[in-house]
Parts: sequence; structure tokens; C-alpha cells
Amino acid sequence: MLIDAHCHLDFPDFDADREAMFKRARAAGVARFVVPGTTRARWPGVLALGQRDDVSVCLGLHPYFMEAHREGDLAALEEALDAHEKGMAPRLVGIGECGIDARFTETLEAQWALFDAQLRLARARTLPVVIHCVRANDHVAKRLRQLALPAGGLIHAFTGSPEQARKFLELGFVVGLGGAVTHERAKRLQRAVASLPDDGYVLETDSPDMPLASHRGERNEPVWLTEVCRIVAELRGQSVERVAADSTATAHRLFRL
Repeated sequence: MLIDAHCHLDFPDFDADREAMFKRARAAGVARFVVPGTTRARWPGVLALGQRDDVSVCLGLHPYFMEAHREGDLAALEEALDAHEKGMAPRLVGIGECGIDARFTETLEAQWALFDAQLRLARARTLPVVIHCVRANDHVAKRLRQLALPAGGLIHAFTGSPEQARKFLELGFVVGLGGAVTHERAKRLQRAVASLPDDGYVLETDSPDMPLASHRGERNEPVWLTEVCRIVAELRGQSVERVAADSTATAHRLFRL
């Protein structure tokens, strides 16, 4: 069994064939899905998916969508976490997707404020945090070290170096491996993949984004997690079965599935 540890199955890209997408994934051996939230407006769709037996969900405020976030969103996130703790909402397995996207310098200060607030919520609730980290690995690692989050979390779509991966692992985080590992030019990332301990990563697709090299220009979907697994196994010199078992066990541990 495989778990897609990060996929945006609430996105409108799947509105026309969402159930068929799930069937294709299950037929390929992808049996569970972790769906993070991105904006408050999208949380209802995420929570609706969380009613399914094969879907676990997170709620968060994503740095890519800063223009969509409004005053009151953090308070609404706290209210959703309260409802979850009282059993009034689908079980949340983490806070996210949140983080820093340093490509957008004009919103960077606001990103850090929003990110820090969500990290503090994760610390107070002892929940893992799902982090989007683009061109900011070292700065994010420094902040995580300062806060010492008790439940750790996931560095989603990791593309950094072996040294950066090791820093995150030392902080109790795991890294997410997806379509980026399949691209021929991703040599640094591929070295990092080979260097990871068996319990240091999970497999993910980030569907509908981040397609594999073999599906460039297409909509990504969880069925292709099997191909990610195969390539990770090749990079690590292990069997597909071993990588599938290790990544699934790590996802279970991280999100308490």
C-alpha cells in the first residue's frame, strides 16, 4: 500500500473526474491520501474530502496565495482546530500547507508573520506542520530550531541538498519526495534522496501540480505515485516494496494515521 502524503484533491482540476481519479489510484496501490488546505475559502472542500475513509486532511494558509488571505483567517483556523478537538469536524492530522516562498519578495514579511503564527498553533496543539519551503531552506530550518515543534512535520516537495535534508531530520521533520526527483537535471536532490535514512521521507505527488518528467505538461494525479516510488527505489538502491513500506510507515507515524 502507498500513501500520497501531499495532494490537493480538492482543487477544481479534479471536479470533472474526482471519483475516477480515486479509482485509478486505488487500482495502482495508492490507498490513502493526505489533503492539505491552502486558503480559508477552500477549507470546506478539504473537510468534505476528509469525510472519506481513505482521506486525511490538514488546514492551513499557503504563502503562494497571500492575496486571498484576510484578517480573521487565523482566528478561523483556531476555531476549526477547536472543532476538531471536540469531535465536531473530520479528524485533522496537521496544520498546513503553510510556509515561505521566497520567490515573492514583495510579500515576504507578511509570509513570515503568517507562517510564524501557524507554527505557534502547531506547537500549542502538538500537531505536525506541513511546510511549503521555496528558496528558504536554511532560514526555515533556523526558525524551526528556535521553536522546537514537538510533533515535527513535513518539508513538502523537498528539493534541497543532503546537508539541508539532514538539518530538517535533526529537527524531527521528514522530507516529501515527489515529481522533482524524476527530472534528469535534479542531481543535487537525487543525491539527497540517496542519503536519507529509511524513516526520513514520505512519497507525495502534490497533485495536480509538479508532474513527473514522463508526464510533463499533464495534470498530475496520485496514480503516478507508483512511478515516484520506483525512481526513489532506484536512487536508493532498494526494492520498490521496501521504499513503499518505509514511506507508508513514516506517513503513519508522522500523521498518526
